[in-house]
Amino acid sequence: HLASVITMLEQERSCLDIAQQLQAVESAVANAKKILVHDHIDHCLEHAVRDRIQSADDTIREFKAITKYL
Repeated sequence: HLASVITMLEQERSCLDIAQQLQAVESAVANAKKILVHDHIDHCLEHAVRDRIQSADDTIREFKAITKYL
């Protein structure tokens, strides 16, 4: 999507078209971020607790830190 925006700017496409494409970029990034955060919680934090890789306090602190990005 982002490459499309750059091409559109170079081609001097309409502002409306560019804004629509930027909205698509923004949506794709937001979805990717949400998936990354959920994956980290589901796998990394769960693994850390189950295998006692880090303390519960550290895991909770990390959970709180990463959920700020949702």
